[in-house]
Amino acid sequence: MRIVSFLPSATEVLYKLGLGNQIVGVTHECKYPPAAKRKPRVIRPSFDPTRMSGRQIDSTIVEIVRSGKDIYLVDEKMLKNAEPDLIVAQGLCEVCSPFTKEIARAVNILGGKPDVIVLDPRDLDDILVSIMDIADKVDRVEQGRKLVCSLQSRIDAVRAMDVKHRPKVLCIEWVDPFFTAGHWVPQIVEYAGGINGISRTGEPSRRLDIKEIEDFDPEIIVMMPCGFGIKRTLQEMKVLKNNQRWNSLKAVKNNFYVVDSGSYFSKPSPRTITGLEIMAKIIHPKEAKRIKVPANSFKRITG
Repeated sequence: MRIVSFLPSATEVLYKLGLGNQIVGVTHECKYPPAAKRKPRVIRPSFDPTRMSGRQIDSTIVEIVRSGKDIYLVDEKMLKNAEPDLIVAQGLCEVCSPFTKEIARAVNILGGKPDVIVLDPRDLDDILVSIMDIADKVDRVEQGRKLVCSLQSRIDAVRAMDVKHRPKVLCIEWVDPFFTAGHWVPQIVEYAGGINGISRTGEPSRRLDIKEIEDFDPEIIVMMPCGFGIKRTLQEMKVLKNNQRWNSLKAVKNNFYVVDSGSYFSKPSPRTITGLEIMAKIIHPKEAKRIKVPANSFKRITG
């Protein structure tokens, strides 16, 4: 089977199921495992976000959506050369990954020949279901079950922590402008022993006003801009340096963290479970002391 993945998390799952050699095309965001970077990139963004600030990225996307233009561009020649039997895509967010329009365009380019599986995970349970959906589609059900069982046991270990206090936690998915973190992140907070009070599990992220943050008065703030690592996030946060209302927040002064969102929180992949473990280490470091997380996956900001 020849597979094109329009979804970084699906690419990761396919590799874990032992099908890396059957992947014949990916997106520019398919960077894990490292071998995925060497696959032909059949789709790319219509603009270069690496050369833009967070505010510029947001404004560009708003304008593209408003005008009906394309966020992603399909490389017709490369896609035809790939000759996929299966395209794995998502129906969750038109900004984060190629969406309905790009899927339809790809199928049209290929003359309607490939099979298509569209995933729509909105919480941790859906992520596990999506893994099994992929496993079933590619005839790797046993491997899929083993992977899901392993991930579920890690989820259960976090939920089994004996916590005495559940602090109010705010996760922010974009710095300028502020966005809440939605979909699976509110559930991650709750499972890790916190109270998520603004966004709701399964709902998309949305713009967030500073007054909402002040009214919620979080005890912990976790900054996780979509797709960004810690270094890029720290750069983006410079716009908040002179924001007095932001700097007056209790959590900004005492319990403020940044995480490697692009690796562990933005995408509905097996590594999202690592994101859950990271969140447990942030909210309840003593209770989660036996949980191991990757080095440099989160950073506490002081001063």
